[in-house]
Amino acid sequence: MKTGVIGLGAMGAGMANNLHKAGHLHALWNRTRSKAEDLAGKTNVLLCDSPEQLAGECELIIVCVSKDEDVLEMVNKIASTVSKDAIVVDTSTVSSDTAKQAADILQKTNAHFLDCPVSGGSEGAVNGTLAMMVGGDEAILDRARDTLDAITKSIVHIGPTGSGQACKAVNQIICAGLYETVAEALSFGKAAGLDMEKVVDVVSGGAAANWVLDNRSSFMLNNNYPPGFKVNLHLKDLNICQQMAKDMGIENMPITEHTMHDYEKLIEQGFGEEDVSSVFRLKQS
Repeated sequence: MKTGVIGLGAMGAGMANNLHKAGHLHALWNRTRSKAEDLAGKTNVLLCDSPEQLAGECELIIVCVSKDEDVLEMVNKIASTVSKDAIVVDTSTVSSDTAKQAADILQKTNAHFLDCPVSGGSEGAVNGTLAMMVGGDEAILDRARDTLDAITKSIVHIGPTGSGQACKAVNQIICAGLYETVAEALSFGKAAGLDMEKVVDVVSGGAAANWVLDNRSSFMLNNNYPPGFKVNLHLKDLNICQQMAKDMGIENMPITEHTMHDYEKLIEQGFGEEDVSSVFRLKQS
């Protein structure tokens, strides 16, 4: 399918590159044009002047932006030019309500919407190994699956529109606990005077094994936090999770609330653009 990508941050750029390698990428647009110019030059695909232009050129449109309002802005723009029966895939992390609003907007133009948030970090985007959780019509997903296979290692249809985002909320809550736990445990190990390379090696082979330990312990132990998944973005996601929980009558989410408090501290200290593994800064004695 002729595919276009809107949003070329760390995640979107990685996905666009893998779509290009698989022969699917047709067009690009990014709010900061220089990023799109660079990638379009490397891939020799169409550099669009607007989301509206991209929508008119593509059968499959992948949106990868940061906030709920950004998703709705892009969907409202592309709704004016999107082709009948085109598929819009939103890989952003937003609320289920936003996903439903986007689907309603596009339904009026006879286009299709899938909420398809992803997990796997910037490494997964670069390597094409993201896990994708999908809300929407499964028959529409089946049409897009061959193209989406270029950016994922697994695609799971969760349920109707909004289900993908609800599943991503589960993912983000688990990640909050993992980052807090790994940071606390590594701080404990350092204080005990242990050889932390050996510690990570042995515990990652047992019951404590997890993605954060494998992929972010080196960031923590070296006190070096290159942008992967930014603190301010995870805080945004956890605010969404908290609001969804309140809407469902869930009031007790202490791990989520504790992580949000830590992220607020990091942002106050000027670390909001760092990878979320920088929560380790707050655990050291």
